[in-house]
Amino acid sequence: MNRSATQLVTEFVLLGFPGCWKIQIFLFSLLLVVYVLTLLGNGLIICAVRCDARLHTPMYSLLGNFAFLEIWYISSTVPNMLANILSKTKAISFSACFLQFYFFFSLGTTECLFLAVMAYDRYLAICRPLHYPTIMTGRLCGMLVSCCWLIGFLGYPVPIFFISQLPFCGPNIIDHFLCDMDPLMALSCAPAPVTETVFYTQSSLVLFCTVLYILCSYVLLLRAVIRVPSADGRRKAFSTCGSHLLVVSVFYGTVMVMYVSPTYGIPTLTQKILTLVYSVMTPLFNPLIYSLRNKDMKLALRNVLFGMRVCPKS
Repeated sequence: MNRSATQLVTEFVLLGFPGCWKIQIFLFSLLLVVYVLTLLGNGLIICAVRCDARLHTPMYSLLGNFAFLEIWYISSTVPNMLANILSKTKAISFSACFLQFYFFFSLGTTECLFLAVMAYDRYLAICRPLHYPTIMTGRLCGMLVSCCWLIGFLGYPVPIFFISQLPFCGPNIIDHFLCDMDPLMALSCAPAPVTETVFYTQSSLVLFCTVLYILCSYVLLLRAVIRVPSADGRRKAFSTCGSHLLVVSVFYGTVMVMYVSPTYGIPTLTQKILTLVYSVMTPLFNPLIYSLRNKDMKLALRNVLFGMRVCPKS
């Protein structure tokens, strides 16, 4: 089928969240505050990891990179949402829609991989503490971080390119606040079962493999923590892993509902709220979770905020 002869759609309309103008302004203000707080919170974590010499370890290096990822992840959706709320047409161009689609899934995949790597780091620190310095070196940490970014961004160009080549003859209305897989496939004039199967298989493999690895890591961690003789030691180990496990639970819980379980029985508004939780709220909560449950991080953030220490020159 010739795309030039069939594709009439040059832009899509993102309906976003329904409501009167007052509700839209309230939503705009709320999203703007969340976005600014997310940038500030994750930015402070990056500064703290860079400026405090005590945080120059693989664990905090991973956390700093994770905070950097969260800034880009929320930026793939919220700025366009803010512009869309104020827009009368609520239109997004064809190329911008698929660009957002690509970055949203690539960054989401990178986040899954980062969470798995952070689970591996905690497993080594607690289950193999004597070997941790020799295994989790700066070089290995850098390689793992690079692999997360490369795999995340090299995994989706081909399937998303093929989806963009499908004929979109109209209508062009997407009942969502971002360009997602299901709404785009619903607007295609021609079925593409192979492309759809490849995309969902790839996404499901990333989700299942990373979550299974994280669960296995925490089973081993739990066994190791139970064997710790002192109550203080057990409490410290649980505190170290608790923040990471909380992030994993919130992120994977909502993502699994959206992309693994059938969504045809879930109301559209519920799908939007679930997507909002893992794409907007999770990046906001991450700096709070990590800073409030970690004494070294709280002290480093206090030093950054009140200038108690001078950041060393690189």
